[in-house]
Formats: sequence, structure tokens, C-alpha cells
Amino acid sequence: MRITIPVAKVLAALLAEPGVERYGLDLMRMTGLPSGTLYPVLHRLRAAGWLAADWEAIDPVAAGRPARRYYRLTAQGVAEARRALADLRAVIPEGRPSWGAGGATGAPAW
Repeated sequence: MRITIPVAKVLAALLAEPGVERYGLDLMRMTGLPSGTLYPVLHRLRAAGWLAADWEAIDPVAAGRPARRYYRLTAQGVAEARRALADLRAVIPEGRPSWGAGGATGAPAW
């Protein structure tokens, strides 16, 4: 899989808490990506087997909102995402971008 900046942002956001399911708006807020960029990335990650997606089981009328689709990294996705971000770090010149904000995941502060 080609790791573009949007893909790296999504992977870093999901790796921040790999066991937590995230929905689209949550990921848009975390990454700063618009929906027209985010959803194609999520589709690519699902097609690669890195991401699982499930609709929440709610009654939209009772909840007063549409059901959300939640995304989470698969076990393969966690391993591949960590490898991809490590590979990306290895080829980026020192000082660009700032990687400090990602904590233990090594997520970039893009």
C-alpha cells in the first residue's frame, strides 16, 4: 500500500488507541482531513485488510441520528501500520515533520 500523507494521518490516529473504534467524524477531527479525502483512505485500508468496519446497532429514530460506521485496525493493520509509519520515519530528513506529538506510537504531528 502506498503511504501518502492522508494515509499516514489516518494510521497515526488509529494507532493512537488501536483498541478503540472510531467513526468518520471523529477521524476527521483527529486528522484534519475532509470527508472527501478521509473516506477513500478508509476504503483503501479496508480493501487491504488493514481496517474493519461495522455499523452500530441503534434505532436511528430513537437515537435521533443516523447509525455510525465504526472503524478499527485489524491485527494485520496494527502491524502493517506500525511498520509503514516506521518506514516513513526512516526516509524523512531529521526535523521534518515533528514526530513528538504522537507519543509511543511514533505518530507524526502533521
